Formats: sequence, structure tokens, C-alpha cells
Amino acid sequence: MRSRAGRLIFGLIAALIAVFTYFSNTQENPVTGEKQHISLTPEQEVQLGLESAPQMAQQFGGLYPDEKVQQSVKRVGQKIVNSTDVKNSPYQFDFHVLADNQTVNAFAVPGGQIFITAALLDKLKNEDQLAGVLGHEITHVVGRHSAEQIAKQQLTQGLAGAAAIATEDPNSPGRNSAIAAYVANLIGLKYGRDDEIESDQLGVRWMVESGYNPEAMIDVMEVLKAAGGPNRPSEFMSSHPDPDNRIQRIQEAIAKYKGK
Repeated sequence: MRSRAGRLIFGLIAALIAVFTYFSNTQENPVTGEKQHISLTPEQEVQLGLESAPQMAQQFGGLYPDEKVQQSVKRVGQKIVNSTDVKNSPYQFDFHVLADNQTVNAFAVPGGQIFITAALLDKLKNEDQLAGVLGHEITHVVGRHSAEQIAKQQLTQGLAGAAAIATEDPNSPGRNSAIAAYVANLIGLKYGRDDEIESDQLGVRWMVESGYNPEAMIDVMEVLKAAGGPNRPSEFMSSHPDPDNRIQRIQEAIAKYKGK
């Protein structure tokens, strides 16, 4: 059995390796210009997205069977891509409507595969609102948020493991590991909220540049707020910011990008 000093040394080494690995992997985003700690290449993101897309669709009942609806969503998504700097990104964008008519949701997987459920699409009243949803998800892709999340999860898991090694109580194995993992998860959720804010703001920019009414993004927030109902989780415990807070940030972005 390792001594306490030995556990501390092993834990420190593991923590240093995790931190060094994270900060040594730095890339500049070709669209936003932001320097990001990411270990995946854009090509790996595209491949990961293409491989995971069928499984993600299956979880939501597969694709919506109406090809006309599918093509109308693809048209709006591609208009945003082709009218903005998004077209200069290395990603392969495609847009899909999922058959799920109960879950109000939209999401993107790495590399450009973007999904919206039939339930959310049914609640949108016009093409501008659809553009708001798709513009938000496009930003998750070009912002490389999934790749960032993967790198951050690797870091927090590495630090959590290091803490567990250093502080493990032989009389209660696993307890500190569980606590460390919980804290690591909360850190990950905070990053998720930051990503959502960035996606709202750049989504407004894409809407303006592609000729859509950015105020429709506020209507989308109202739809999401109504869909969440009165028992939404607190903002701190949610990976998405409260819709009311998002509306304020969106209004600021509208003033910024419409003024250009």
C-alpha cells in the first residue's frame, strides 16, 4: 500500500501531465481567430461527426420522413453557410430534421452535422426563426465547441483522477473519486454556458449577414422558455443559460451587428 506521501507525489505528477497536455495543444480558430486548447484536427472532427451522426439520429427516432421538409431546412442552413465567413471553415455542413415530435431540441455534432427535432421545427413560425436556430448550431461547429469540450473533459478528468490518487482514503475507497468527478462535471457545465452565449451572439451575426431578421432569435428564446416550463433547472446546474439572460445578450448582439 502506498504511503500518504507517495500518493501525493503520484497525484502531483498526474496533475502536471494533465495540465501540460491541455495547454500544449493550442490551435487558432480559422473563423473566429480565437486561440483554443484542442487536441483534435478539423479533419478528425469531420470524421467523428460523420461516424456519430447516424447514432445520434437513431436516438431521436431517425430522420423525419418528409423529404420536402428536409430540403427546406437544408436550404436555410446552406444559405447561412454560403453567405458568411462560415463558408471558409474546413467543415462539411449538412442539416437534418429528426422524427422526434416530443423533444424540443436542436444540436450539432463535430464537423458540421446539425440536427433539429420535428417538435422544435413545429413550434417555429417562420424561416427567420429557423435561421436563428441553425445559426446558433453552426457556431457550435465553427467555434469548435465540441472539440474544446473534449479537451476540457480530458483535463478535468485528469485532475480529478490526480486528486483521487492523492487524497484517497483507504477506509473509504472511491469516495474522493466521486466528489472530484462531480466537481469536474460542474466545471464542464460552466464551459457549456459560455459556448451557448457565444453561439447566440455569432448566430445573430450570421443571421444579419445572410439577410435574416435577427430579432427572430429572441422569439426562439421565448419558444425554448415556454417549452422548458416553470420547473426549469437553475442556471448554475444547467449547461444552457437561462433564456431570459440569453435574450439580453442577444439584444446586445443585434445592436452590435446591425450597426455594422
